[in-house]
Amino acid sequence: MPDVKRQVKIITTQRPIAEPSPMEGFPMRAWTIEIWLLDEAGQEVAANCFEKAVYNLHPSFPKNKQTFKKPPFKIEEKGWGEFDMSIVLTAVHKGGDHTLEHDLNFQSERYEAKHTVNFRNPKPELLALLQESGPAGENGVARGKAGGEKKKRKDKNVDMEKLADGLQKLNEDDLLQVVTMVHDNKTNETYTKNDVENGEFHVDLYTLPDNLVKMLWDFTSQRTEL
Repeated sequence: MPDVKRQVKIITTQRPIAEPSPMEGFPMRAWTIEIWLLDEAGQEVAANCFEKAVYNLHPSFPKNKQTFKKPPFKIEEKGWGEFDMSIVLTAVHKGGDHTLEHDLNFQSERYEAKHTVNFRNPKPELLALLQESGPAGENGVARGKAGGEKKKRKDKNVDMEKLADGLQKLNEDDLLQVVTMVHDNKTNETYTKNDVENGEFHVDLYTLPDNLVKMLWDFTSQRTEL
């Protein structure tokens, strides 16, 4: 499965509070941070593709490493100073850690920061969650057509045109399995393209190894008529 990118929005709010400050001239402030995903329309959606967020705060905080396991991963703290922190987002289903750098400042009562997160080869379970916020290559799996220089299959039991048609008749869950099969069994000669904008994953069937073609044929023939 090709990589999938998503926009993450970090929302920070802060306000002065009536508590004594240890630093003269710097009033105490209460601040919060929330983490959201943005969909295709730029709207905020729950970042449930992450299983936890770890905030690494300034060493002066008694709890300078805080973990939250439920979107929007809201942290509520107070202090007098501005500082840079790192936020480590851990994707579900072994999707890896993604570290974001964040500037906590008191210039505005509310401000936003956007970051692009790249999910490398997401597993089907993670891919399904990513689809809730936009296209993630779940459609248009079979686009391969015979070019003039394409090598014809020796396996007479596989009709490539019927396979291409059959793949496009599969439901979303089956297509996710197809994408995973292609990713796990492709070779250096395999041509794939992830069209995120249109929500399509393209693969040239004629560049697949014979064993993968047979796997796709068997898989598809069990789910639709070829």
